[in-house]
Amino acid sequence: MEILAINGSPRREESSTRKLLLAACEGAMAEGADTITFDICDLDIGYCTGCGSCYRAGHCFQNDDFEVLYHHLLTSDGIILSSPVYINSVTAQLKTFFDRLADAIHTQRLTGRYGCSISTAGGANAEGVAEYQNGVIRVLGGTTTGSLGVNILGDPMAVERAIPDAKELGSDLVRAIREKRQYPEQEEEHRMMRERMIELVSFNKDLWTSEYEYWRDQGALPR
Repeated sequence: MEILAINGSPRREESSTRKLLLAACEGAMAEGADTITFDICDLDIGYCTGCGSCYRAGHCFQNDDFEVLYHHLLTSDGIILSSPVYINSVTAQLKTFFDRLADAIHTQRLTGRYGCSISTAGGANAEGVAEYQNGVIRVLGGTTTGSLGVNILGDPMAVERAIPDAKELGSDLVRAIREKRQYPEQEEEHRMMRERMIELVSFNKDLWTSEYEYWRDQGALPR
């Protein structure tokens, strides 16, 4: 079992978010999973241009590090996203990666996969940004098992106290994957999103040829 962990903080080793992400990875490894961690700020990922080439051809025309990270996203069993709060959202670098995933949303590529999210804030809204990241996982078809938001608020020990919670978050992710755990409210969300995306792709079948072929091969659209 492989868990993909993505750190959205540009502070790398000095990052409080990264510290909690690595603790979550420890928890995942304690349950027997392998983990692979990417600091997204070390990668060269360009902005989405909205050209639609991924809809037509199934891949992006840009020659950068996106495909490396995307490969791991598609082949991992679980995903842990993490970001500090930057003006009530994730960092620009992580958002840039998210914006390149439109094709994966249309084809619901994380169906059957599980994920969770972590966020830290110097002030407030860490819980909200962690849930935003979980929302990204779900809109891609994945199931989320939990989140951790830590508002530091001038408390130098806030992150240290949260490390056991981060480890448990990672451990529980692996257990959920192993159990094939079901979350009824998310199952309904997935059903509605799948139907909506199939309808959208079908409507645009003459333009979004790669996505139409994907759903056709899944048996969801006629040949």
